[in-house]
Amino acid sequence: MPLSLGLTQALQPINTRLAIEHPPRPTAPTPDTSAIAVLTDFTQTPPRTICESTPIGQAHRSMLQEGVRLLLVTDESGHLSGILNAREVIGGRRITLAMQHHGLSREEVTVKMVQTPGEALHAMPYAQLARLTIGELMEALRSYGDQHLLITSQGDDGAPRLRGLVSASDIGRALGVELTLAPEARSFADICQVVLGHEL
Repeated sequence: MPLSLGLTQALQPINTRLAIEHPPRPTAPTPDTSAIAVLTDFTQTPPRTICESTPIGQAHRSMLQEGVRLLLVTDESGHLSGILNAREVIGGRRITLAMQHHGLSREEVTVKMVQTPGEALHAMPYAQLARLTIGELMEALRSYGDQHLLITSQGDDGAPRLRGLVSASDIGRALGVELTLAPEARSFADICQVVLGHEL
């Protein structure tokens, strides 16, 4: 189909070197930034999961292959059972306790035996998180020793669903807390204490 006269006239040769457009650089988060900025949103980023019956050695290999330090643990129905941290896999204390308690070899220890169970975690509705700034979220979490906060939303059936995750380390990095200089800062309470020293 021949081009219309108007479109043909709109086509021009390039007689100069063109500057290239780029998206604007993201601004660094501050305590006044919406807390949504530190949310790992599973509607945008697929969650990394592992079944609770998986041997711990296989879980460690999965972390290495995927380059992650946290896996969501699921039951046989695919629902959240807990979370598994790299420290729990590498550190070995929970693994040793599981071996002693169940009379198993290390190869027989499963993810379920060393995970942080879901009932030991805290959750916040997505709608509430969306109303908070990062600073307000830190103030709300300053007394918690948790490393992760579950963010929930309602599914189409009205039942609660896991929408995403907020980690203490992500908040620390977002606010410029150098975790290598404060390796003891692992929980929300720890991060808050460090950040408060920088006038949160």
